[in-house]
Amino acid sequence: MKKQLLSVLLPLLSLTAWAQKPEDAEKYATLITAEGLKEKLTILAGAEMEGRETASPGQKRAASFIEERFKSMGLKPGNGESYQQLFTVYQDVLSDKKLMVNGRTFVWDQEYAFSLATISSGNWNYNSVVFAGNGVVDSAAKINDYAGLDVKGKLVIIIDAGTAAPANRGMGGLSSAKINAARSRGAAGIWVVTSDFPKKNPTQLKGRMSIKAPATTNAANNFLVATVSPDVAAAAIGRTGSLSAAQWKEIPNGTYISEIKVAAQKSTESLESSNVIGILPGTDKKEEYLFITGHYDHLGKVGDVIWYGADDDGSGTVSVMQMAEAFAAAAKKHKGPRRTIAFMTVSGEEKGLLGSEYYSDHPIYPLDKTTANLNIDMVGRVDTERKTADTLNYVYVIGHDKLSSELPGINEGANNKYTGLVLDYKFDDPNDKNRIYYRSDHYNFARKGVPILFFYDGMLLADYHKPTDTVEKINFPLMEKRAKMIFHTGWEMVNRDNMLKRDTPLNMPGR
Repeated sequence: MKKQLLSVLLPLLSLTAWAQKPEDAEKYATLITAEGLKEKLTILAGAEMEGRETASPGQKRAASFIEERFKSMGLKPGNGESYQQLFTVYQDVLSDKKLMVNGRTFVWDQEYAFSLATISSGNWNYNSVVFAGNGVVDSAAKINDYAGLDVKGKLVIIIDAGTAAPANRGMGGLSSAKINAARSRGAAGIWVVTSDFPKKNPTQLKGRMSIKAPATTNAANNFLVATVSPDVAAAAIGRTGSLSAAQWKEIPNGTYISEIKVAAQKSTESLESSNVIGILPGTDKKEEYLFITGHYDHLGKVGDVIWYGADDDGSGTVSVMQMAEAFAAAAKKHKGPRRTIAFMTVSGEEKGLLGSEYYSDHPIYPLDKTTANLNIDMVGRVDTERKTADTLNYVYVIGHDKLSSELPGINEGANNKYTGLVLDYKFDDPNDKNRIYYRSDHYNFARKGVPILFFYDGMLLADYHKPTDTVEKINFPLMEKRAKMIFHTGWEMVNRDNMLKRDTPLNMPGR
């Protein structure tokens, strides 16, 4: 009888020992301080980290710094015995390039530049070019600059007239519509004539990073996209010297005999990057998970110029770290979370959400058992376009009306009780021109059906993606308040009886 009673009481005593009370959340939230955030951010966004560009030595130093702090807090490794989830990043590199027109050799960035995305390794010879004016095909306006032209197997030259919509413009102002107009007619490539030579800033010889190995490019199918100076274009149609804009208008559309030689050498580098993951195990619901994320990479260093990325996203990263410190301190006093919390700082965000994409495609913990993702990307500044009186007491919240109907109630309840910030939902508008919903790492959880909340300060102007995004411009008291609000939201999510419902379809176009 006594043995049976003891077996009944022990689980109850265990649950009582681990029970959390509302006052516990408030107590441990006090560990999230402006001073603690500043101490961590001063290191993470310091010169030693060299802008933390993905797969760079600075990024690896930042990963080591975060890992060591996670260890010191008592967090468990998030990937087996490792705190890092390594992934391969592929990047194209153009190592050699040549352009010769009618025996004359031109100079890279002084008179021409190839699109790294379209060029492959090889040598190409052309014996004619086709001048197609502005390269416009618009049936509604009854314009067809290709009328009567045979461009199959030839290079097409067009003038940069700035006719494409800015959102659809690529190299040198060249729109995808203009590229497709030439390509669909069998052209070998398209050159756009621009006055943007000599280049003020060097053309990047390294392409975009990807976590997908590039497909082998058949040089025979190469479609050459390039920008060229007026001198190059004039030489290609048999003229000497430059032609003015007025003179180009007088050049008839048609085929011109020309001897053109193009050569390039491109290779693909395999680099290594990582996500850093620290785990705080749950108690009675430890097989369910909450992810709290931020990206620790930024834009790196060019020469002596460092893109420090204090707000983007040093602020989110150290907020994750500071929350981890608060949750871990609670757990040490037997106030641990019922669900397991994964504190994950990812890299590759600035290169196209690469780290979070890799995690969501190779999850360490089941996504169907992940109750939510709280993502923090830029919470240290104020939106310079925000002209309302609440400028020093707001945060933008994205995702509140998507995937789970329970998201706003939990978040608003925590905020109303503890922090009193203005929660602004303007970026949840499906017509948001900035497409903020798709521009940070929460998106890769959302596309897998995991409810998300994304917290953001809206700083799209001012020092966004500039070397001037530095620590001294961070508003640490406001950042502390935002981090506390997210902490309280997470506390509720990991300690409630049920995982969040997944009852609201996303109903949004893809990235």
